Amino acid sequence: MNKLIIACLLFFAGQSAIWFQTNGQFVWPIFKRNPIAVSIIFGTTISYILIYGSKHMVEYYNGLLWPGRFIGFGLGMISFTFLTWYFLDEGINAKTIISLLISIILIAIQILWK
Repeated sequence: MNKLIIACLLFFAGQSAIWFQTNGQFVWPIFKRNPIAVSIIFGTTISYILIYGSKHMVEYYNGLLWPGRFIGFGLGMISFTFLTWYFLDEGINAKTIISLLISIILIAIQILWK
């Protein structure tokens, strides 16, 4: 179970970092002015985080890749929603709430369905 928790935390951190890398340009002018620096700094860090997240996830699921892919996608949807709401003040409407629920269900199926 520790490997699953570590993997989920790493995936959530990686997905959150991806949000800052791609959407920081809409929040901070320095990100907009320096896309190459942002891509180099964040790209390397994100890759490292997600490689280790994948390692722990695949070990937890005895060599299977699909569960980690779905969990990573769901965690990415969750982090994207809240970071976009917080930093860009985009509202959370009914469509977003339903999408979040689907993401949570997707994660729950991968974790709970044995």
